[in-house]
Amino acid sequence: MVTLKGTKVVSGIVIGRLYVYMHPDKHISRSTVEDRSAQIELFNDAKKKAIEQLEELHESSIPYLGELNASIFVAQEMLLEDKQYIDYVYKQIRESGYNAAYAVVLASDEFSRLFTSIEDKYMQSHVADVRDVSERLLRILCGAEGEMVQPLEPCIYASDDFSAGDIVGFNRDNVLGLVTMFGSPVSHASILAGTMGIPSVVGIGQEMLSIYDGRYAILDGVKGELIIDPDKRTLDRMKRRQKEYEERQRMLLLLKGKNNITKSGKYINVYANIGSAEGVETALLYDAGGIGLFRSEFIYIESLTFPTEEEQFQIYREVLEKMRGRKVIIRTLDLGTDKQASYFRPEKENNPAMGYRAIRISLSQPELFKTQLRALYRASVYGNLDILFPLITSLDEIRHTKMIIKEVTDELDAENIEYRQDLRLGIMIETPAAVMISDKLAKEVDFFSIGTNDLTQFTLAIDRQNPKLEAYFNEIHPAVMKMIEMTVNNAHKAGIPVDICGEAAADLGQTQKFIDMGIDALSVSPNMVLPLRKKIRECE
Repeated sequence: MVTLKGTKVVSGIVIGRLYVYMHPDKHISRSTVEDRSAQIELFNDAKKKAIEQLEELHESSIPYLGELNASIFVAQEMLLEDKQYIDYVYKQIRESGYNAAYAVVLASDEFSRLFTSIEDKYMQSHVADVRDVSERLLRILCGAEGEMVQPLEPCIYASDDFSAGDIVGFNRDNVLGLVTMFGSPVSHASILAGTMGIPSVVGIGQEMLSIYDGRYAILDGVKGELIIDPDKRTLDRMKRRQKEYEERQRMLLLLKGKNNITKSGKYINVYANIGSAEGVETALLYDAGGIGLFRSEFIYIESLTFPTEEEQFQIYREVLEKMRGRKVIIRTLDLGTDKQASYFRPEKENNPAMGYRAIRISLSQPELFKTQLRALYRASVYGNLDILFPLITSLDEIRHTKMIIKEVTDELDAENIEYRQDLRLGIMIETPAAVMISDKLAKEVDFFSIGTNDLTQFTLAIDRQNPKLEAYFNEIHPAVMKMIEMTVNNAHKAGIPVDICGEAAADLGQTQKFIDMGIDALSVSPNMVLPLRKKIRECE
């Protein structure tokens, strides 16, 4: 019996034969070429063919993935037309004399690095776009385009990695689960596997060898393990766990439509955090009471230029209409040197998390801020919108924000553009400074949202992006919990509600404590909505 550990992506426990497929090797070497124009032409031909393949994948996947999920391939087409990506490849060929394939490898590494530097996990999907598109180009350039061989009977499908295109091409009836040597839990392949409900584990490592092809195995998508040649005792235990897991999932689904009420009758709102309009469908699937955090900065990061008022308006309107009256809290722009847009690059900072970001950018660039606020106010008539301002540390920042809002609403009035007069304005509580003056801040706004990720970072003086400090990063540190409690008390004294939208909100071990503190709402990733609802209903 061999147990290989990886990262869980889609929960579930499946038992069956392994089918191992490794993609053909692509022989890519760094070489300098004499005929650089010929390499440019090779790249352009590969790009054209890749776009044709992606267009075909998009059309063929709509019937069973839906337009939103199928739009993954449209996004990849856009990347193939992205001037920065193309110019980078051209530069490597023209200036360095590299062959086309190696130039694509360099472009893939460079753009993946840029997106990886962005702290939010959602943005890792852009790394997946870069990797998928580059991989497609390389297969074409290297003549390694052979289609994946499809299993003829139900199995656990194992490979070095899967692309979004691979997932779409599966015969779903014959794929019990997926396991990869490499890959990311936030890649598009992983997202599509979740959409299709395929239990998945990634990152098993080099130990996932072809010699295991045909072996009997157990894929544990709950723990993130692959057990090969299980003994009878292990097999019996895992069959019991499989049955228990399926029963728990069935019971969770029965909670859809139920209230988030504790045993003693206290109601707690449970919202979902999303980073794009596409996330609305997942939030609704899991019956979220609303959107507790819509990260609007991703609209900017995904765009090739600053998004226009009309572009933003259409996105906000779409989200509000799809939520059909449920609460939608949209956070204004939180760009900074740790969340980069290709066209917006402030000077490099030693500590970007504490630098020129969030409300500081908005207030120092009022025209940029006003464009977003106009789009938000115009969209407000299409649903139940609240606006949330990030990284507020002073009363002056709130008052300055309100002055700009007044300018925006005066403009809309002059243009006879309708907007909701009763929009609620809230602020993120993310710093000790905001906590310490939360009694005063509470008198200026309509609600608080506690961002425990940054609050922990600033309270404990720990860079949460530094992997060496992971063991020290503790969102339930007594100091952090005291700050949460102080914020809640000051909010309630002023008569305003307060929620938590950081990672701590999904920690079911702390749910009772948050309820005892008086938290009014918890906002979590969509897949945690029902487990959190179950936990709330078990709390006193």
